Amino acid sequence: MPRLHLHLVSDSTGETLEMLAKAALAQFDDADVIRHFWPMVRSQPHLDRIFADIVANPGLVLFTLVNNDTRRRLEEHCRTHGLPAVAALDAVTLSLESMLGQQAKARPGRQHAMDAAYFDRVEAIQFTIAHDDGIAWEDWEQADIVLAGVSRSSKTPTSIYLANRGYRVANIPIVVESPPPAALFDLRHPMVVGLTTAPERLIQVRRNRLLSLNQAPETAYVDEERVTKEVQFARRMFADNGWPVIDVTRRSIEETAAAIINLYNDRRAPEGGHAL
Repeated sequence: MPRLHLHLVSDSTGETLEMLAKAALAQFDDADVIRHFWPMVRSQPHLDRIFADIVANPGLVLFTLVNNDTRRRLEEHCRTHGLPAVAALDAVTLSLESMLGQQAKARPGRQHAMDAAYFDRVEAIQFTIAHDDGIAWEDWEQADIVLAGVSRSSKTPTSIYLANRGYRVANIPIVVESPPPAALFDLRHPMVVGLTTAPERLIQVRRNRLLSLNQAPETAYVDEERVTKEVQFARRMFADNGWPVIDVTRRSIEETAAAIINLYNDRRAPEGGHAL
Protein backbone atom coordinates (compact mmCIF):
# COMPACT_ATOMS: atom_id res chain seq x y z
CA MET A 1 0.00 0.00 0.00
CA PRO A 2 1.49 3.39 -1.00
CA ARG A 3 2.27 5.98 1.64
CA LEU A 4 -0.11 8.95 1.79
CA HIS A 5 0.69 12.40 3.12
CA LEU A 6 -2.48 13.93 4.57
CA HIS A 7 -2.35 17.69 5.20
CA LEU A 8 -4.89 19.10 7.65
CA VAL A 9 -5.15 22.87 7.18
CA SER A 10 -7.36 24.79 9.59
CA ASP A 11 -7.94 28.42 10.57
CA SER A 12 -8.76 27.28 14.11
CA THR A 13 -7.45 24.58 16.43
CA GLY A 14 -7.90 21.84 13.82
CA GLU A 15 -9.75 19.60 16.25
CA THR A 16 -12.65 19.12 13.82
CA LEU A 17 -10.32 18.10 11.00
CA GLU A 18 -8.46 15.67 13.23
CA MET A 19 -11.71 13.97 14.23
CA LEU A 20 -12.91 13.77 10.62
CA ALA A 21 -9.59 12.38 9.43
CA LYS A 22 -9.48 9.83 12.24
CA ALA A 23 -13.03 8.66 11.50
CA ALA A 24 -12.36 8.34 7.78
CA LEU A 25 -9.00 6.56 8.16
CA ALA A 26 -10.57 4.04 10.55
CA GLN A 27 -12.32 2.56 7.51
CA PHE A 28 -8.99 1.49 5.97
CA ASP A 29 -6.87 -1.39 7.22
CA ASP A 30 -3.13 -0.84 7.65
CA ALA A 31 -3.20 2.50 5.83
CA ASP A 32 0.27 4.07 5.70
CA VAL A 33 -0.69 7.69 6.33
CA ILE A 34 1.50 10.52 7.57
CA ARG A 35 -0.59 13.38 8.95
CA HIS A 36 0.70 16.94 8.72
CA PHE A 37 -1.11 19.33 11.04
CA TRP A 38 -1.41 23.03 10.11
CA PRO A 39 -3.64 24.89 12.63
CA MET A 40 -4.43 28.60 13.01
CA VAL A 41 -3.81 29.47 9.33
CA ARG A 42 -5.57 32.82 9.12
CA SER A 43 -3.61 34.82 6.55
CA GLN A 44 -2.30 34.39 3.03
CA PRO A 45 1.35 34.96 4.06
CA HIS A 46 1.01 32.22 6.67
CA LEU A 47 -0.53 29.92 4.06
CA ASP A 48 2.28 30.68 1.59
CA ARG A 49 4.88 29.75 4.21
CA ILE A 50 3.40 26.36 5.01
CA PHE A 51 2.67 25.48 1.40
CA ALA A 52 6.36 24.96 0.69
CA ASP A 53 6.23 22.05 3.16
CA ILE A 54 3.01 20.75 1.61
CA VAL A 55 4.63 20.71 -1.85
CA ALA A 56 7.67 18.92 -0.39
CA ASN A 57 5.32 16.15 0.83
CA PRO A 58 2.56 16.04 -1.81
CA GLY A 59 -0.68 14.33 -0.92
CA LEU A 60 -4.29 15.05 0.01
CA VAL A 61 -5.12 18.48 1.46
CA LEU A 62 -8.10 18.52 3.81
CA PHE A 63 -9.08 21.99 4.97
CA THR A 64 -11.49 24.14 6.95
CA LEU A 65 -10.93 27.78 6.03
CA VAL A 66 -13.81 30.24 6.34
CA ASN A 67 -11.99 33.30 4.97
CA ASN A 68 -12.71 33.37 1.23
CA ASP A 69 -9.42 34.99 0.23
CA THR A 70 -7.31 32.49 2.18
CA ARG A 71 -9.40 29.63 0.90
CA ARG A 72 -9.07 30.74 -2.75
CA ARG A 73 -5.32 31.06 -2.27
CA LEU A 74 -5.10 27.49 -0.99
CA GLU A 75 -7.21 26.14 -3.83
CA GLU A 76 -5.07 28.00 -6.38
CA HIS A 77 -1.88 26.59 -4.86
CA CYS A 78 -3.34 23.07 -4.96
CA ARG A 79 -4.43 23.42 -8.60
CA THR A 80 -1.01 24.75 -9.60
CA HIS A 81 0.76 21.80 -8.00
CA GLY A 82 -1.81 19.17 -8.93
CA LEU A 83 -2.81 18.38 -5.37
CA PRO A 84 -6.35 17.24 -4.47
CA ALA A 85 -8.03 19.54 -1.94
CA VAL A 86 -11.21 18.81 -0.01
CA ALA A 87 -13.24 21.38 1.95
CA ALA A 88 -14.29 19.20 4.86
CA LEU A 89 -17.42 21.05 5.98
CA ASP A 90 -18.78 22.48 2.72
CA ALA A 91 -21.55 19.95 2.12
CA VAL A 92 -22.88 20.25 5.68
CA THR A 93 -22.63 24.05 5.76
CA LEU A 94 -24.39 24.47 2.40
CA SER A 95 -27.20 22.15 3.47
CA LEU A 96 -27.66 24.07 6.72
CA GLU A 97 -27.72 27.38 4.86
CA SER A 98 -30.45 26.03 2.59
CA MET A 99 -32.55 24.60 5.41
CA LEU A 100 -32.10 27.54 7.81
CA GLY A 101 -32.49 30.23 5.19
CA GLN A 102 -29.41 32.16 6.24
CA GLN A 103 -25.76 32.40 5.31
CA ALA A 104 -23.08 30.93 7.54
CA LYS A 105 -20.92 33.38 9.49
CA ALA A 106 -17.36 33.30 8.16
CA ARG A 107 -15.73 33.37 11.59
CA PRO A 108 -12.88 30.98 12.31
CA GLY A 109 -13.07 28.99 15.53
CA ARG A 110 -16.65 29.97 16.31
CA GLN A 111 -17.28 26.57 17.90
CA HIS A 112 -14.57 27.40 20.45
CA ALA A 113 -16.15 30.65 21.59
CA MET A 114 -15.87 31.25 25.34
CA ASP A 115 -19.61 31.28 25.94
CA ALA A 116 -21.65 29.87 28.83
CA ALA A 117 -21.37 26.33 27.42
CA TYR A 118 -17.57 26.64 27.36
CA PHE A 119 -17.40 27.61 31.03
CA ASP A 120 -19.87 24.84 31.88
CA ARG A 121 -17.46 22.34 30.33
CA VAL A 122 -14.54 23.80 32.27
CA GLU A 123 -16.54 23.51 35.49
CA ALA A 124 -17.53 19.94 34.62
CA ILE A 125 -13.88 18.98 34.10
CA GLN A 126 -12.85 20.56 37.41
CA PHE A 127 -15.67 18.77 39.23
CA THR A 128 -14.80 15.43 37.64
CA ILE A 129 -11.09 15.65 38.48
CA ALA A 130 -11.95 16.58 42.08
CA HIS A 131 -14.30 13.57 42.41
CA ASP A 132 -12.18 10.79 40.94
CA ASP A 133 -11.81 7.41 42.61
CA GLY A 134 -14.34 7.99 45.39
CA ILE A 135 -12.95 11.37 46.52
CA ALA A 136 -15.32 13.95 48.06
CA TRP A 137 -18.34 11.62 48.07
CA GLU A 138 -20.22 14.25 50.10
CA ASP A 139 -20.69 16.23 46.85
CA TRP A 140 -21.98 13.39 44.69
CA GLU A 141 -25.51 14.77 44.68
CA GLN A 142 -24.17 17.64 42.54
CA ALA A 143 -22.98 15.23 39.85
CA ASP A 144 -24.86 14.43 36.67
CA ILE A 145 -23.43 10.91 36.48
CA VAL A 146 -21.71 8.59 38.96
CA LEU A 147 -19.74 5.66 37.54
CA ALA A 148 -19.17 2.59 39.69
CA GLY A 149 -16.96 -0.37 38.89
CA VAL A 150 -14.06 -2.51 40.03
CA SER A 151 -10.49 -1.28 39.70
CA ARG A 152 -9.28 -0.81 36.08
CA SER A 153 -12.75 -0.90 34.52
CA SER A 154 -12.02 2.42 32.71
CA LYS A 155 -13.95 4.63 35.15
CA THR A 156 -11.49 7.53 35.17
CA PRO A 157 -10.87 7.91 31.41
CA THR A 158 -14.59 7.57 30.75
CA SER A 159 -15.31 10.22 33.39
CA ILE A 160 -12.82 12.65 31.85
CA TYR A 161 -14.24 12.07 28.36
CA LEU A 162 -17.76 12.76 29.62
CA ALA A 163 -16.55 15.86 31.45
CA ASN A 164 -15.19 17.21 28.17
CA ARG A 165 -18.72 16.82 26.84
CA GLY A 166 -20.01 18.94 29.72
CA TYR A 167 -21.18 16.28 32.21
CA ARG A 168 -20.23 16.51 35.89
CA VAL A 169 -19.04 13.00 36.73
CA ALA A 170 -17.89 11.26 39.89
CA ASN A 171 -16.62 7.69 40.06
CA ILE A 172 -16.22 5.13 42.81
CA PRO A 173 -14.25 1.87 42.87
CA ILE A 174 -16.19 -1.17 44.03
CA VAL A 175 -14.00 -3.14 46.45
CA VAL A 176 -15.25 -6.31 48.15
CA GLU A 177 -13.39 -5.59 51.39
CA SER A 178 -14.39 -1.90 51.53
CA PRO A 179 -18.07 -1.08 50.95
CA PRO A 180 -18.77 2.28 49.24
CA PRO A 181 -20.22 5.17 51.25
CA ALA A 182 -23.90 4.76 52.09
CA ALA A 183 -24.56 8.00 50.20
CA LEU A 184 -24.09 6.11 46.93
CA PHE A 185 -27.34 4.25 47.47
CA ASP A 186 -29.38 7.35 48.35
CA LEU A 187 -28.52 9.58 45.38
CA ARG A 188 -31.48 11.27 43.72
CA HIS A 189 -30.12 13.67 41.08
CA PRO A 190 -27.17 11.77 39.54
CA MET A 191 -27.60 8.73 37.31
CA VAL A 192 -25.50 5.88 38.69
CA VAL A 193 -24.06 3.57 36.01
CA GLY A 194 -22.22 0.33 36.67
CA LEU A 195 -19.23 -0.54 34.50
CA THR A 196 -18.36 -4.20 34.22
CA THR A 197 -15.92 -6.26 32.17
CA ALA A 198 -14.91 -9.86 31.55
CA PRO A 199 -12.61 -11.17 34.32
CA GLU A 200 -10.00 -12.43 31.85
CA ARG A 201 -9.81 -9.03 30.18
CA LEU A 202 -9.62 -7.31 33.56
CA ILE A 203 -6.73 -9.54 34.61
CA GLN A 204 -4.85 -8.67 31.43
CA VAL A 205 -5.35 -4.92 31.97
CA ARG A 206 -4.31 -5.15 35.61
CA ARG A 207 -1.23 -7.21 34.81
CA ASN A 208 -0.13 -4.66 32.23
CA ARG A 209 -0.67 -1.94 34.81
CA LEU A 210 1.55 -3.74 37.34
CA LEU A 211 4.28 -4.23 34.75
CA SER A 212 4.18 -0.53 33.83
CA LEU A 213 4.77 0.26 37.52
CA ASN A 214 7.62 -2.28 37.75
CA GLN A 215 5.64 -4.30 40.28
CA ALA A 216 5.33 -8.07 40.57
CA PRO A 217 2.87 -9.23 37.89
CA GLU A 218 1.51 -12.09 40.02
CA THR A 219 -0.43 -10.86 43.05
CA ALA A 220 -3.93 -11.22 44.50
CA TYR A 221 -4.81 -8.22 42.33
CA VAL A 222 -4.67 -10.47 39.26
CA ASP A 223 -5.66 -13.79 40.83
CA GLU A 224 -8.31 -15.33 38.58
CA GLU A 225 -10.60 -16.57 41.36
CA ARG A 226 -10.39 -13.32 43.30
CA VAL A 227 -11.00 -11.15 40.24
CA THR A 228 -13.99 -13.26 39.23
CA LYS A 229 -15.51 -12.79 42.69
CA GLU A 230 -14.84 -9.04 42.48
CA VAL A 231 -16.72 -8.76 39.20
CA GLN A 232 -19.59 -10.89 40.51
CA PHE A 233 -19.81 -8.78 43.67
CA ALA A 234 -20.01 -5.57 41.63
CA ARG A 235 -22.62 -6.98 39.24
CA ARG A 236 -24.73 -8.12 42.17
CA MET A 237 -24.57 -4.62 43.66
CA PHE A 238 -25.63 -3.05 40.35
CA ALA A 239 -28.57 -5.45 40.00
CA ASP A 240 -29.70 -5.01 43.61
CA ASN A 241 -29.89 -1.24 43.13
CA GLY A 242 -31.40 -1.29 39.66
CA TRP A 243 -28.50 0.65 38.12
CA PRO A 244 -27.95 0.41 34.37
CA VAL A 245 -24.87 -1.63 33.49
CA ILE A 246 -22.45 -1.28 30.58
CA ASP A 247 -20.00 -4.03 29.69
CA VAL A 248 -16.78 -2.28 28.62
CA THR A 249 -14.93 -5.47 27.62
CA ARG A 250 -14.99 -4.73 23.89
CA ARG A 251 -15.86 -1.03 23.98
CA SER A 252 -13.60 1.94 23.45
CA ILE A 253 -13.85 4.86 25.88
CA GLU A 254 -15.78 6.80 23.25
CA GLU A 255 -18.27 3.95 22.76
CA THR A 256 -18.78 3.56 26.50
CA ALA A 257 -19.35 7.30 26.89
CA ALA A 258 -21.83 7.33 24.00
CA ALA A 259 -23.82 4.52 25.64
CA ILE A 260 -23.84 6.43 28.95
CA ILE A 261 -25.02 9.63 27.25
CA ASN A 262 -27.86 7.68 25.61
CA LEU A 263 -28.90 6.36 29.01
CA TYR A 264 -28.69 9.86 30.48
CA ASN A 265 -30.81 11.32 27.68
CA ASP A 266 -33.42 8.57 28.04
CA ARG A 267 -33.56 9.24 31.78
CA ARG A 268 -34.08 12.97 31.22
CA ALA A 269 -36.58 12.64 28.37
CA PRO A 270 -39.70 12.56 30.60
CA GLU A 271 -38.43 15.77 32.24
CA GLY A 272 -38.61 17.71 29.00
CA GLY A 273 -36.73 16.19 26.09
CA HIS A 274 -33.27 14.91 25.34
CA ALA A 275 -30.18 16.63 26.66
CA LEU A 276 -27.73 17.96 24.11
